[in-house]
Amino acid sequence: MASPRILLVGAGSMGSLHARVISSSGKAELATLVDPREHVGKEVAERFGTSWRPEIGDLTGIDGVVVAAATEAHPQLARQVLEAGVPLLVEKPVADGLETTLEIIELSERLGVPMMCGLLERFNPAVLTAQKLVEEPVYATAVRHSPYVPRIRTGVAWDLLVHDVDLAIRFLGEPVRVSGAVEQFHPASVPGAEDVAEAVLGFEDGGIAQISASRIGQRKIRSLSIHDLDRLVEIDLLRRDVTVYRHVSDQAADDDGRGYRQQTVIEIPELVTSVEPLAAQLAHFVGLIGGEVDADAERASIVPSHRVVEQLKTTHRR
Repeated sequence: MASPRILLVGAGSMGSLHARVISSSGKAELATLVDPREHVGKEVAERFGTSWRPEIGDLTGIDGVVVAAATEAHPQLARQVLEAGVPLLVEKPVADGLETTLEIIELSERLGVPMMCGLLERFNPAVLTAQKLVEEPVYATAVRHSPYVPRIRTGVAWDLLVHDVDLAIRFLGEPVRVSGAVEQFHPASVPGAEDVAEAVLGFEDGGIAQISASRIGQRKIRSLSIHDLDRLVEIDLLRRDVTVYRHVSDQAADDDGRGYRQQTVIEIPELVTSVEPLAAQLAHFVGLIGGEVDADAERASIVPSHRVVEQLKTTHRR
């Protein structure tokens, strides 16, 4: 098929990244950029060689829409796109509530219009590499901390935690138990929008995932560790690298009585790909538009992480 024409909604920080990737990909054409703020929208549109308009409007001639607007605008925009019969990529979360998320996914299914959610870490080269290495995972730990950003009004569970919940599910399966806590600390946060979220997921075979998300950190951390019984796979999601540790021996005190010696083998595997995650996600979306990606499986893959976040927040409210 010819390169699909993509309409992008949102000219903020994430929208600008999408605009760069779409316009330079060679896999798709950035047909137009939508943002209600004329001065912002026009500047980004001109930078990436496309037109600007304040509203979605008529989608004739558009093959796909990427929604990178604020989370609170996602449901209305998603419905508008799906009802027009145009494939949709909506940034995470689909909505800041499971009920609305499921309604949008059901609308996509009922109308037979493909959709996907921008759970970007799925396409991180380090994650893709680790998936090739991990054999029998039993335990996962994830940390996703960031300095405070006042413009983000959604709580940290929907904004950050959902990424690592999604990754834990991809390594360990869908959880059967969810516990943890969420708490709000920053005076500038919207009431009910938590700043810290800690989740513990339990899996049917006994596996555990412990996930920490914070937006009141003083440095940016994006790390994921997956434990097999005989090895540890550490993933730095920011640097996009993988380190594998295997403890191979220990030895009693030497002749001089100087404690135990231990030996650990450290391996740094070559990444399976070097493609930027956002570019890999775009290629996946182009495949979804062209019918090369299973639309039903893609819809189904959105639900588990959103369900876990809802469970965590609901338990806290109670």
